[in-house]
Amino acid sequence: MGTVLVTGATGTLGREVVRLLVARGVAVRGLSRRARAGGDGVEWVVGDLVSGAGIAEAMAGVEVVVDCATTQKKEDLAGVRTLVARAREAGVRHLVYVSIVGIDRVPIAYYNTKLACERVVRESGLGWTVLRATQFHDLVLRFFDASVRLPVFPVLSGTACQPVDVREVAAAVADLVGEEPAGFSPEVGGPQVRSYRELAEAYLRAAGRRRLLLTLRVPGAAGRGFRAGGNLTPDRAVGRGTFEEALERRFGGR
Repeated sequence: MGTVLVTGATGTLGREVVRLLVARGVAVRGLSRRARAGGDGVEWVVGDLVSGAGIAEAMAGVEVVVDCATTQKKEDLAGVRTLVARAREAGVRHLVYVSIVGIDRVPIAYYNTKLACERVVRESGLGWTVLRATQFHDLVLRFFDASVRLPVFPVLSGTACQPVDVREVAAAVADLVGEEPAGFSPEVGGPQVRSYRELAEAYLRAAGRRRLLLTLRVPGAAGRGFRAGGNLTPDRAVGRGTFEEALERRFGGR
């Protein structure tokens, strides 16, 4: 296999993908917005997908691109357009794009952007694979870390989550790198569908914190999508790492 370029290589998912690929003996080039020292088996290059700076150079000699990058804003769409254009010019064989379960069923702004990014990938003319995953444990923990700082702890009514261990998603992504373009790959979901309240209560117990839970109802079409389980993939509950295990790693036996 030729060189694999990983965008978002220093992010939550990207660094796990990079670690796995290096361990498998793959030649990995990691894209970062800032210069990084080597010595970890990765060829680090500097580039910015939104501005396009450095992307053509980063693509030189690349066979496969794994796109783990996100700004969590509308700028993601410009970034994917730049990535696709430079990948076509470089003759990239396979573009693996990591997306989110339910972006076509829950109309929130970020999901709408991710759906538009998927469309760019599908229409790119490149060999492509899209892998959708449910929310990482890390993301749910970040929400709860912010919520616990408030006088009351907001919980979303009628809403469930299916959090997944990022390492399991990274393993699925790394597997795709060695395969032929497959279009939409089977989704990756966490092992359990849990109510938002149940996860919040588990977090507070593990953190040793007490908070009054304030029930909030997400309004509009987005709320209807969440309450209908649009963000879930129960038929693809292939993950094994549980939220309690993530809490144990975070808080130990506190």
